[in-house]
Amino acid sequence: MAAVAKNRDYSVILSPVITEKATRILENNQVIFKVSPNATKPQIKNAIEALYSVKVSNVNTINIKGKQKIFRGIKGKRTGIRKAIVSLEKGQSIDLSSGV
Repeated sequence: MAAVAKNRDYSVILSPVITEKATRILENNQVIFKVSPNATKPQIKNAIEALYSVKVSNVNTINIKGKQKIFRGIKGKRTGIRKAIVSLEKGQSIDLSSGV
C-alpha cells in the first residue's frame, strides 16, 4: 500500500532543478522541482512532504511553453515543462546533493 503511494508521489515530482538560480534560491529556504504538467499545488505539497519528510509552507508553479526550433531545415518543437517553487517552513531543508 505504501509503495503505491510512493510511486504516485514520484509521478508528481519528476526531478529537482539544479541550476545556479536554483542553488541561490536555496538560501531563501526554497527548492525548485520539475513536476508533472497536470499536477495540482496540493498534490505537489503532499508529494514533497511525503518524499522528503519536510513541512511545506507554500507552492508556486510556473508553466514554460515549448519553443519552436529549426535544425538543418527540419522544424520541431521542444516539449513544455512545469516547475514548482516550493517554500519550506523555517528550520526545514532538503539536501539535493545527497543522491549525486
